[in-house]
Amino acid sequence: MPLLWLRFALACYFIGLVYAFFALRRTSELFSRIALHAASLGMVFHFVSLVELFLSGQVLWALGHNGESLLGFLSMTFFMIIYAIYKTTSPGVVVFPFVFFLTFVAAVDQQPVLLTSFVKHKGWLIAHIILIFTGYAALVLSFGASLLYLLQERRLKAKKPSSLISFLPALETIDQIGYRSLLLGFPFMTLGLITGSIVAISAYGHVDFKDPKILLSILMWVVYMIMVFTRWNSGWRGRRAAVLATVTVVAAIVAWAANYFSTIHRFAS
Repeated sequence: MPLLWLRFALACYFIGLVYAFFALRRTSELFSRIALHAASLGMVFHFVSLVELFLSGQVLWALGHNGESLLGFLSMTFFMIIYAIYKTTSPGVVVFPFVFFLTFVAAVDQQPVLLTSFVKHKGWLIAHIILIFTGYAALVLSFGASLLYLLQERRLKAKKPSSLISFLPALETIDQIGYRSLLLGFPFMTLGLITGSIVAISAYGHVDFKDPKILLSILMWVVYMIMVFTRWNSGWRGRRAAVLATVTVVAAIVAWAANYFSTIHRFAS
């Protein structure tokens, strides 16, 4: 049943995917509302899927693709929060395809159950996963805002009439979306790494900094911290902040990919 609900969510997210490509060509208030309602309905199905999965005893980390499902749900949650504040669906141009891809990966098939018996304190593992994925979701939204900022800035400087310019909010608004997403995600990412260290210590007695996932996660956190510091203390905004946000996301993607080469994070028996 959790997989069935997830596939219902995927069908709803597909409307958002179509909207994302459509919005790059022309604007439509009606289509925007349809995509927003479809995404909201998809979130309901997605939430039911995650809850049923948890209640069934197959905890979120027990199956290979449930991480992608959780990240997709949290990313859509952040998008809805931004929409409630700024009343713009423009970040959906980036968020909708990203969420659809993650949900598609999770909904197509499930991998065999992986070994998690080595974790003594599963509560810390749950906290680690939720916190770190919340940080990732905020970073995705910040990255999306950065891309929109660069695109809008380029269009305005070129002085070419385009429906995309009217579709996107003002540069100041886009910059604020990216900045606030950044500030919100950093504490979650920090606490996620701390709880992850606790899990590693409880399982192995120490933190192995030679582990690819751990090493790259720390490097990604350092880049994240530099980005927050430059915006908070040095007043970096606009293009420089957008470029740095892009670098941080690339570092996060590399850290995520390191799961498949990490002794701890691939749950090797």
